[in-house]
Amino acid sequence: MERFLRTQQLLGDSGFRRLQSSRVVVIGLGAVGGYAVEGLARAGVGSLRLFDFDTIQPSNINRQILALESTLYQPKAKVAEERVRAINPNCLVEAQEVFADQETLATILDPVPDLVIDAIDSLNPKIQLLSEVYKRGIPLLSSMGAALRTDPRKIAVGDIAESRGCPLAKRVRKRLRRVGIETGIRCVFSTEKVTFTYTPPVSDPNVPPANIYENRGRKRVILGSLPTLTGIFGLILANEAILYLSGGSEEGDNMSTTTPH
Repeated sequence: MERFLRTQQLLGDSGFRRLQSSRVVVIGLGAVGGYAVEGLARAGVGSLRLFDFDTIQPSNINRQILALESTLYQPKAKVAEERVRAINPNCLVEAQEVFADQETLATILDPVPDLVIDAIDSLNPKIQLLSEVYKRGIPLLSSMGAALRTDPRKIAVGDIAESRGCPLAKRVRKRLRRVGIETGIRCVFSTEKVTFTYTPPVSDPNVPPANIYENRGRKRVILGSLPTLTGIFGLILANEAILYLSGGSEEGDNMSTTTPH
């Protein structure tokens, strides 16, 4: 198709056919995940299953590709699905407003995808997802912290054991070790040193939650971020996925493709 001619020219006919026959799950459709979906859809990935429980808010406009004046207060999953269809009507896209946790992972991972992209920004759901995907031996790409960074030259890709300079990655490593996982999860992270003070989010008791899951778990801390750095994280995830799925990358062996424990 002319729509994907340049992708096909670069990857070759067989590589592009593999990409078109691939099934990818993306969990988290915010600042990082939205750009990951954008890259996958524009590359011609054949099947996308998208999961996010949240709705688009005015505060998302500074960094989220799905956030527009015309999409405010709509479910991110619904907006993402419509955007993918607008890019590639032939893509088999399914989006669900689902909170990713131990109760829903069986649904999220059925049918078994060729690749899972983790763009969750909450620690507990992230750990639950990474642990389950690793145990099932499903190839995985995960995003560590993209907020608070300003230097794209410090972004790196590697095994979770190699991550450094990222407070989120440090917490993820610690939690994964508790369940016996030390390596085998490929991630995007930044080595840029960050200094910040956590400030609890301020909520107005007279304003109802934006979604039914807002009060589940700990409230997320509001962190400053740029559209450039979060977008680059998402596009790197998409790029890694495209190369792996098309057979154009030797790094695929470094993803979580181990035999389930």
